Amino acid sequence: MNPGSRREKIEAMLAADPADTMLRYMLAMELDKAAEHDRSLELFAGLMADHPPHVPAFLMAGQQLVKLNRLDEARTALRDGINAARASGDSHAAGEMAEFLTQLGKAGE
Repeated sequence: MNPGSRREKIEAMLAADPADTMLRYMLAMELDKAAEHDRSLELFAGLMADHPPHVPAFLMAGQQLVKLNRLDEARTALRDGINAARASGDSHAAGEMAEFLTQLGKAGE
């Protein structure tokens, strides 16, 4: 990792404010790019468990799980995300996740 990288800057800011939702989300995205999937998915899981949940985390986790061929987990994340989006009144995010879920098809197809 090069000095002063985006990831290092995010981690430094997050150390000062560990509860910052956007920093946690940005770090999860950086970890995904670096193929550090377990840590990235842990951060997404934390964001999804927040009250209220961070709706974009569901879609990003779903997409990452698909890349890892963990389709059942991806479907679960997307279904939960659709419910969270609807509960928060975010019909756009709910529709986006529903469309992605439809593209995945049903288990075993």
